[in-house]
Amino acid sequence: MFRRGLFYAFLSIYLRYFLGLSVTETTLFATLPMVFNILSQTFIWGRLSDRRQLRRTLILWGEGCGAVGTVLIWGGHVLAPTHRISGYAIILGLTFVEIFWSMSNIGWSALISDLYPEQKRNAILGYLTSIGGVGRLIGIWIGGLLYDGLGTMYDGWGFYSGTLFFIPAAVMLISMIPVVYLPEGGVRKDETPRTECDAACRTVSLKLFWIFLMAMVFINFGRNGVMIIQSQYLFLDTGFDVSSRVLSYIFNTESLAIICFGLIAGRIGRWLGDGQSVCLGAFIAIIYLLIYSFTNDLKWIYVASGFRGMADVIILAASYSFVSVLIPPERRGFLFGLFNATLFLSWGVSGTLIAGPIVDILFHMGVSQVLAFRAAYLSGLVMVFIGLLIQIFLVFVMLPKTGISIQRRLT
Repeated sequence: MFRRGLFYAFLSIYLRYFLGLSVTETTLFATLPMVFNILSQTFIWGRLSDRRQLRRTLILWGEGCGAVGTVLIWGGHVLAPTHRISGYAIILGLTFVEIFWSMSNIGWSALISDLYPEQKRNAILGYLTSIGGVGRLIGIWIGGLLYDGLGTMYDGWGFYSGTLFFIPAAVMLISMIPVVYLPEGGVRKDETPRTECDAACRTVSLKLFWIFLMAMVFINFGRNGVMIIQSQYLFLDTGFDVSSRVLSYIFNTESLAIICFGLIAGRIGRWLGDGQSVCLGAFIAIIYLLIYSFTNDLKWIYVASGFRGMADVIILAASYSFVSVLIPPERRGFLFGLFNATLFLSWGVSGTLIAGPIVDILFHMGVSQVLAFRAAYLSGLVMVFIGLLIQIFLVFVMLPKTGISIQRRLT
């Protein structure tokens, strides 16, 4: 999370304002890599994980490949003859690296379910997210300082000099050290899964899984599809016109909310139930999107960032815990790959197909840049609302009709 905050919080504005890509083009750094990430973890590494029951090994290989690949991406982009080609060198480089980096994503998703019983997964994800929030806060703070060389260089210096590539690569290598001491994980073929769910129960669980997957597509795509353009919107000289340091403060308001609510995510899940907690998180996300859609006051942007952090941690912990019960243990690799797709693809695909084009098209139609960005936030709000309705139908209509064993495990 330190690495993600340091690198990705400012990459969008580097591509947009230093390398000169359009709003839609900047979203490609999240879209293309995540498409290949999901295809790889679902159809290659997920199947390998299920077949060989590998978890820790995939995490180690994924992080190692990610570290080496990050350094190579920097080298490729500084050798490019033009800024525009440099931008596409980063996008295509990240795309290739994600094929192997995705091993880590599927590894940890399955490993947590292997190590912890159903009733503890929400709390564990909350604690991990809170700890990750600390790393994210520090990463974003340092990234804001290094983006312009502590104010002594030009905007974008941190990326072009390689500093914001080298530090994340080093952190990925360091992060491999504690992973070595984790158990491999996996489910042995002769092991009887600790679950009350029989064959009929699993059939119903898989049906609920697909409905839940649909809800998460709308919820995640709506709330995350605007994240790539968010820093560009805040940097806009006709809008809030913030500096890289102020941008880091705004993002770290979200980090603080993640840290605080990560510590109580498990309690929220126990009080409301995981399915209901997802509804709560989606409702909070709608509030965040509403504020961004209408406010002219920077103070409300900080408030909205706090709401976004709350929504992130509640949705992440509750949705993972909820879906982990629906997925049969022996199919965790493949089906977690599909579940992860709703999150990983949401930042890029939604931005490239919806948020980015909305902004660019409205630009060309003569609409002010501020209103064009706000229209993108409204589109995200509509998507989250649709997902919330699907989740409400699942939790309050579909779930009560299932057998008592499923209800007991999901509530």
